[in-house]
Amino acid sequence: MVHWTPEEKQLITALWSEVDVLEVDAATLGKLLVVYPWIQRFFAHFGNLSGPSAIYANPLFRAHGKKVLSAFGEAIKNMDSIKETFSKLSELHYEKLHVDPENFRLLGNFTPSTQAAYQKLTNVVAHALAYRYH
Repeated sequence: MVHWTPEEKQLITALWSEVDVLEVDAATLGKLLVVYPWIQRFFAHFGNLSGPSAIYANPLFRAHGKKVLSAFGEAIKNMDSIKETFSKLSELHYEKLHVDPENFRLLGNFTPSTQAAYQKLTNVVAHALAYRYH
């Protein structure tokens, strides 16, 4: 089990509170289908996913994107019991949908080193954007 400090919980919760699930639903998940087109096979029943514009405009896909981000929000609400929170969803992916766990690899690849590198990048970008203001 992962131990979360109160500060970590606060930081995660504060950042997540700024996410507009309706705004980023299909965009977030859609990028995965554009970058990794082989996973489109799991969403064939959603209809036309022939390209980025079709993916982002697809109402079934947008609804699924909302479900995915809402599930992530549930993980944040239940940080001390994420395995229990995701147990039924894990069962669905395993028993009914037969999703290869390799498809969840991207989440696992977001290591502390990766996060630190992205944090450094966002700090540099923020500084570069604000440069002319100083």
